[in-house]
Amino acid sequence: TTRFECDFGVVISASHNPYDDNGIKFFDGRGAKLSDAVEAQIEALLAEPPVTRASGELGKAVRVDKSRVRYQEFCASTVPNLDLSGYKIVIDCANGAGYKVAPRILADLGAEIVPIGCSPNGRNINLNCGSTSPELLQLTVPGVRAAAGVALDGDGDRLVMVDHLGRLVDGDQLLYIIARDWKARGLLSGPVVGTVMSNLGLEHALAKEGIEFRRAQVGDRYVLEMLKETGGRLGGETSGHLLCLDHTTTGDAIVAALQVLDIMKRTGCSLAELAAPMPKYPQVLENVRVARKIDPVASPAIQEAVSLAERRLGDAGRIVLRASGTEPVIRVMVEGRDEKLVRDLAASLAGTVAQAAAAVA
Repeated sequence: TTRFECDFGVVISASHNPYDDNGIKFFDGRGAKLSDAVEAQIEALLAEPPVTRASGELGKAVRVDKSRVRYQEFCASTVPNLDLSGYKIVIDCANGAGYKVAPRILADLGAEIVPIGCSPNGRNINLNCGSTSPELLQLTVPGVRAAAGVALDGDGDRLVMVDHLGRLVDGDQLLYIIARDWKARGLLSGPVVGTVMSNLGLEHALAKEGIEFRRAQVGDRYVLEMLKETGGRLGGETSGHLLCLDHTTTGDAIVAALQVLDIMKRTGCSLAELAAPMPKYPQVLENVRVARKIDPVASPAIQEAVSLAERRLGDAGRIVLRASGTEPVIRVMVEGRDEKLVRDLAASLAGTVAQAAAAVA
């Protein structure tokens, strides 16, 4: 959108969901997702009777030639000195948008590629593959003795990776790896932005590096908004939406993966070694389905239960309750150092939320 100076862009995408969940994603002329207010205006217009226009007023459609090649060149330009010769990398493209371009970019940089999830048929996007189902990638990486595995989601904006032992490296850990490297090279400005769901271990690990950490609402658009407000250049979510604003205006799994692979090559460290300094605290998420959406903050019973649980966790944990933005579900997240305590508190709070929801149904 920005490269061709367009007014806006449209993506037809199921994101990380099954093929039949396709939706529409808009980008403004600066390449950023639209605000909630603008999206609400568009939804309101859709509810109104359509306005027809003469065909001559509608403009014309033009196919952009060599768009894939241009994108490959852009991605490579973000790591101008990267040579992946000698690296074997397993790439899982979720049978989605990146199935051709991602393996080609890595191969052009010299890597030996083992592709999986690169055979889309229109129905198998995100089906038991990609960033939301990395199990096959975790088996394949140590099986072929690869240096790392890279997993995209269906539309290529989420990234998770797998180390040489087959262990998952999620968005929080990748954010830590990039932030620490950028800080060491004097490239980091402003705070690093995560979300209320980012692991507490990320916050603590960044603090040890002298890096400020902020939390936005869940959603990469809110991460982007906070980055703009605070002057930050790096942010992301546990799910793997990573925003490297020096290179992109939205999540781009290939660009983010190249940042991490570049760090591996420059430092000579394995992905496991790069991720090791960040502790991952046990985190339990319970989804409580409710008959209709309720505000957890408005329930005295829920708030009392949360206060009691927070006292038991002390300073070594967090509790987040939030209503899902897409379904009638209350998400209960409990995090702390003691895994048994975390699980017990999550189950107890989920029960309290279910009871409170039933009382107002």
